[in-house]
Amino acid sequence: MNTEEQIDARFVDIEIKLAHQEDLVESLNARIYEQQKQIDQLEAMVARLIEHMRTRDTTQAPVNERPPHY
Repeated sequence: MNTEEQIDARFVDIEIKLAHQEDLVESLNARIYEQQKQIDQLEAMVARLIEHMRTRDTTQAPVNERPPHY
């Protein structure tokens, strides 16, 4: 192989590696986006649970409480 062929081969190798890295970055970005959506959903769920706990009727007896005749 002469010098020009070696340089071309190196450029091709670099381009292949770059293409793989771009694909990896895109797939990681998509995964991060999905995880952020899930985090947002979980945060909303926690906020609803907190609001539910604040507004629930506290005069109700707990479900597992023994009746007074025990």
